[in-house]
Amino acid sequence: MTSSKSFVKFDKVDKSYDGKVLVVKDLNLDINEGEFITMLGPSGSGKTTCLMMLAGFETPTNGEIYLDSKPISRIPPHKRGIGMVFQNYALFPHLTVYENLAFPLKVRKLSKDDIDKKVDKALSMVSLSGFEKRMPNQLSGGQQQRVAVARSLVFDPQLVLMDEPLGALDKNLRESMQYEIKHIHENIGVTVVYVTHDQSEALTMSSRIAVFNDGKVQQLSSPDKLYEEPVNSFVAEFIGENNTFSGEVTDIAGGKCKVKLDTGAEIISNPIRVKSKGEKTKVSLRPERAIIDPEDKMDNKHKGKIEEIIYHGDHARVRLNLLGNKEFILKVPNSSARMDIKRGNEINVGWNSQDARALDPKSIWDWFNQKLFNLEDNLTKSEVDLIFVNCCNKALKNV
Repeated sequence: MTSSKSFVKFDKVDKSYDGKVLVVKDLNLDINEGEFITMLGPSGSGKTTCLMMLAGFETPTNGEIYLDSKPISRIPPHKRGIGMVFQNYALFPHLTVYENLAFPLKVRKLSKDDIDKKVDKALSMVSLSGFEKRMPNQLSGGQQQRVAVARSLVFDPQLVLMDEPLGALDKNLRESMQYEIKHIHENIGVTVVYVTHDQSEALTMSSRIAVFNDGKVQQLSSPDKLYEEPVNSFVAEFIGENNTFSGEVTDIAGGKCKVKLDTGAEIISNPIRVKSKGEKTKVSLRPERAIIDPEDKMDNKHKGKIEEIIYHGDHARVRLNLLGNKEFILKVPNSSARMDIKRGNEINVGWNSQDARALDPKSIWDWFNQKLFNLEDNLTKSEVDLIFVNCCNKALKNV
């Protein structure tokens, strides 16, 4: 059960490693007791640094972090009473499952009977009763991760931190563990702070999600609000799939705005980050909000040419050339009524203006950061320079 009480608080926190560049900038974040909050963002956005400061492995350059109303920035990690789960499990390879779980309890000088009870309870919680005598190398990856989760909970911590704990697992096992961790949290009500760059993982597990970019929280919302109501272009494009149109506001009234696109066409949108005529904007529309053969009441109706159809089982992903956007995506449910969709056909597509969010025009640096995030690490300087030039060109075409 989530309480409205602020349990973890970042108060005007900055972090710099070299004394010049801030990797976390003026962070103000309140996390409620019993909440499952996920810090989500691309590599280098500051999310892991925030977790490391909360754990005590890094110290804030400015500001303070509070746990249950007490400042903790100068308290060493082992005295904070925080459980931690790492991506690489961090199990002691020379100790049995029982001994791994018993270790934090022995450090706290619990009796043998209390240790046995707590280890049994923790293993039962992760469905590993009977595995006490196994060595870590006798366990599967999923079982090792469950032992790591159990160890983080065995001493009844106030707070559990999880640093991309499912990153090393295969897709099916990762999805299964998402539900397991979510159910464990629901059953025991411990406060969890979770770090990931996997959007699906964050949407599945979290009470709220803090989207990081460039050392700042861009949006802090529940998963449904984050997906349905992104506050800026970065969040809209980082979370889920997204159709975008760039243009200029030509009229704004009655909770709607007209946006003239580069092609000369006009669409009606929901003015989220625009206030007056003449402003540049990027309009965001989720693929599932656009439909084929729209109803008369929809205030956006346009023709598009089918360029590609990809079968996904329960739905087809249809790519259109629509209003100059050659990457406009529809998600069409798999039904006999829609089996007549063919490549090269022109179809009528529509959506409601409330679902088309007129946001800020995206900056060059956003293009650059997102492009780098989608590529492999260890890029050479010349490769980074080339990506930057290409991103500049793309950004300039959209502002």
